Amino acid sequence: MQSLSQRHDRALIPLGLALTLGVVAAATAAGAENIDNPTCLACHGDAASPRFVDGQKFSASVHSALTCTSCHTDISSVPHAVPAQPVSCSQCHTLEAEVYLRSDHGQAVHRGVTEAASCRDCHGNAHTLLSVHDPASPVTRANIPQTCAQCHGKTQDMAKFRLAQKTPIRSYLESVHGLAFQKGNTAAAVCTDCHGSHDLHRATNPQSKLYWQVIPATCGKCHENIRETFRRSIHGQAVATGKRDAPVCTDCHGEHSIDAVKQATSKVFPSNIPETCGQCHAAERIITKYQLPSHVVDTYMKSFHGLSLQLGSLRAANCASCHGAHDILPSNDPRSAVHPNNLAKTCGQCHPGVSLQVTRGQIHSGTQPGLEHRAVGWVRRLYLILIVTVVGGMLLHNFLDFRKKLQVHRQRMTAVSGPLRMTLNERIQHAVLAIAFIALAYTGFALKHPQAWWASPFVGRVDWRSLSHRGAALVFCVLGAYHIWFVCRTDRGRKHLRALLPMRSDLIQFGQMLGYDVGLRGQRPMMGHYSYVEKIEYWALVWGSMVMVVTGALMTWQDWTLRLFPKWIFDVITSIHYYEAILACLAILLWHGYFTMFDPDEYPMKWTWLTGRPSESDEHHRKEDEPAQH
Repeated sequence: MQSLSQRHDRALIPLGLALTLGVVAAATAAGAENIDNPTCLACHGDAASPRFVDGQKFSASVHSALTCTSCHTDISSVPHAVPAQPVSCSQCHTLEAEVYLRSDHGQAVHRGVTEAASCRDCHGNAHTLLSVHDPASPVTRANIPQTCAQCHGKTQDMAKFRLAQKTPIRSYLESVHGLAFQKGNTAAAVCTDCHGSHDLHRATNPQSKLYWQVIPATCGKCHENIRETFRRSIHGQAVATGKRDAPVCTDCHGEHSIDAVKQATSKVFPSNIPETCGQCHAAERIITKYQLPSHVVDTYMKSFHGLSLQLGSLRAANCASCHGAHDILPSNDPRSAVHPNNLAKTCGQCHPGVSLQVTRGQIHSGTQPGLEHRAVGWVRRLYLILIVTVVGGMLLHNFLDFRKKLQVHRQRMTAVSGPLRMTLNERIQHAVLAIAFIALAYTGFALKHPQAWWASPFVGRVDWRSLSHRGAALVFCVLGAYHIWFVCRTDRGRKHLRALLPMRSDLIQFGQMLGYDVGLRGQRPMMGHYSYVEKIEYWALVWGSMVMVVTGALMTWQDWTLRLFPKWIFDVITSIHYYEAILACLAILLWHGYFTMFDPDEYPMKWTWLTGRPSESDEHHRKEDEPAQH
């Protein structure tokens, strides 16, 4: 012990004057020369001395009644050997030294960690050391957070030790304890209340005051009534038997970041309680291990109370409203708030006048099949039959009506004379494009959003999704190649291409159409075979197709791409492919969808894609010059 203490000249500070005086008497009896303090201060009281001791401060310290040789026991005459041997406080405070040297700080000092706190770091210099009750002492209660912050407030320096709390001082000062402390509440918990002082250990050490099974006792030093209530609860009993999965104070309230219950950020604020309780009661591992009901959190969240809470009501009952907080007991315990004999009283807190009739039914069942009362099941089945019958009948009636009116609409639209707007070849191209586009969009977004309900056909079938997407992409590319040949090598294709080229008249017609739409023109402009609407759509499709084909190919042959380009280039390609897909889908829905379906002149749809014939709107508002029918 002596050699270890000598290695650390920063030893434990005396906590009792009587014990120290006893050591002095023993040292004198052993034959050490009695050298008084004025003799020592004759040299060390000189401010120019390298070992300067301020006599005035020393006389005000807790050691003022001691002689210098009480601590510097190797000095028996003046002058003495230089340097003097290091002083160890353990020569007086043996018990404190043993406790400290077994602590995390003491062990770290023993390993040579220079940042670890020693006696002097916390208590101050031995020559100026003040009583713990002195307001100026660094270890008086009011100064503890500031003293601990000397090390733990340096977050960058502490980061290398990988402590559980990265910003312990800041989080403490923002907690309910820290805020109360800053307001002068001397009863508010400070660092040593929870962590200990000389006996400080990490939370994984069973000797630590923060060890999970010890936490109720640690918190109970201040919250005694709550500790006793918790001890009798089902959670407290589980903790006592060594079940680590049972929650303790910090599991529900937090650690350094404990907020007042009335604060919305608190883990036990009414709106947060279901989530806090759900950490265990919705966890599959805990539910399975302890055979707990698996539906309690889900059924609560779907109940009237749970839905009200999710909408922001703080009056709606939460878990603690019915089960209690620290006094939770199983429902078969007569003392439990949810025991059948006590339910009327528990529910009556919010619903005055309820009787024991409330016990006739499963509280958590709601309308969940398999759990609800049989009467609820009968109502549910009856209404399902009623819904299917009534709504099904309505759907059948409306389908028959819609089909007949659609036939009449088609007959009227296809009776329009004039050349074909789309040949059979062009209609087939359009149909293949539509199928490939829809398949690409569906299978592509299914990869990006695998949890969506519409992506469920591919769950567990990843290869099938990939094969479908690439197959649709191949069809799309083949169609694109054929279309290029069509518009470049056939007479009709070349005429289509010329008609689709942007012209100055398109810009004029765009302005005229806007004027007509806002009421500045009395007549809508006459369009060519292809209006500015169709030209914008066609060239947007061409551009988007090139972008999607190039990025899709680079993603398909990703090994080649990653050999040639850095990873960030591949990420850029992926982003372009994804966002171009969103843009393309929205453009088809909003632009093409409107002008071919929801435009009142065409509603419910433009039949040209099936019949090839122009619509009535085409006849009335277009100048048919090119391309002619072939």
